[in-house]
Amino acid sequence: MNETDSKSKSPAMTARLIGKRCLDWLSGFGLATSLLLLMGLLTWFATLEQIDIGLHATLKKYFSWESWYLIPEINGKMVGIPLYCDAELLGMHFNWSFTIPGTELDTIPLVLPSGYWVGALLLINLILGGVVRARKGWSQAGNLVAHSGIILMLVAGGVAHHFEERGNMAIEPGDMNDAAQDYHEHVVEILELDEAGEIGTIHVIRGEHIMDLTEGRSRIIRLPDLPFDLQLAGYVENGYPRHQHERAPRLKERVVDGYYIEELEPKTQAELNHGAIYGRMIHSDGNKGAPFILSGLSFYPHTLEHEGKLYAVQMRKRLWPMPFALRLDDFTAEFHPGTRRPSKFVSEVTRIEGDARSQATIRMNQPLRYGGLTFYQASYGPQDAGPEDEMYTVLEVVSNPADKWPEYALYIVTVGLLVAFIIKLTVFLNRQSRKRAS
Repeated sequence: MNETDSKSKSPAMTARLIGKRCLDWLSGFGLATSLLLLMGLLTWFATLEQIDIGLHATLKKYFSWESWYLIPEINGKMVGIPLYCDAELLGMHFNWSFTIPGTELDTIPLVLPSGYWVGALLLINLILGGVVRARKGWSQAGNLVAHSGIILMLVAGGVAHHFEERGNMAIEPGDMNDAAQDYHEHVVEILELDEAGEIGTIHVIRGEHIMDLTEGRSRIIRLPDLPFDLQLAGYVENGYPRHQHERAPRLKERVVDGYYIEELEPKTQAELNHGAIYGRMIHSDGNKGAPFILSGLSFYPHTLEHEGKLYAVQMRKRLWPMPFALRLDDFTAEFHPGTRRPSKFVSEVTRIEGDARSQATIRMNQPLRYGGLTFYQASYGPQDAGPEDEMYTVLEVVSNPADKWPEYALYIVTVGLLVAFIIKLTVFLNRQSRKRAS
């Protein structure tokens, strides 16, 4: 009977043992140390690579949830362990040579996990090891508070990664603006036009349906509110509509009405890229219209006619409306003497929300926060303005639900460390007092 019971319990005991070991590993100090070292290494490589590919591309490569691993590249060269080496170090000559059968590699690439998933695993480690399994009591109150602050900071990073929106808003003195332009996302807009040419309903195809259509891939976008669909293909992150007589296609690009999309090198400042894509109308009977080119550099939209009604199609950076408007009352720009390096930008604005009016000042490092939005003083225009030219302001608009969370997290960590220090000091002083009394 006892032998049967022990056999029946052994699988359950084995499962509990495996679960305990996994829990010990996930909450262990060794894992926390390894993850922090990995995060530091990723940050270092990302800082170096940012010089070559820009901030946006670096963040997407190193800290995106869409990838599990990455290979760092510095100065365009893959980081790794060389398979061949012939060098001299401290007066001693040494060399090594390795080969990997079936490959032509000269370096073993350094494969690192994505920073997003390193942070996610660190968050689990802190919750399990720093809060759930940590010793409880007044003596550990400071540690628990400090760990809670670090957890809040990691959560804030995840929220910002998934829900943050960034764009810019240019306003000339005396004018108003109630929409921001996204830095990176290109969209296709279909505008319904009436007989007078006035714009009616605007239909927007978001970037998630466009930006993966590279290398000739195509997609038919269903438009249930319109009497036709749209086929899009061949998206280019940074492209220019070039006439074939100006410069002949070099890579056998598709030519439409004498024009083709010349793919340009993406800029390190990703917000300066202008996307381009091929499109064509798909009628309800399945027939296809003539192809056309859409580009973020086009001054005028492409017009389509369907059953006597006119439509305009254009590609541009996505606009997202604000719940209020900003009017620029005055803009001041000061530069360091003899240079065009800015020393101070100041925008005097009026926030207009219905009948309400509220004045505010936006300076460098002193943003305006209202309604879940933050307005930073980012730049000015025109860039080549002279001393007598009138300039306009360029504000960076950020929508981030966790905007203030890192600040709150720092306060919590500071309080936690202060409490821990006071507790340790009190225990030490009491111990010294007892020693002197004995």
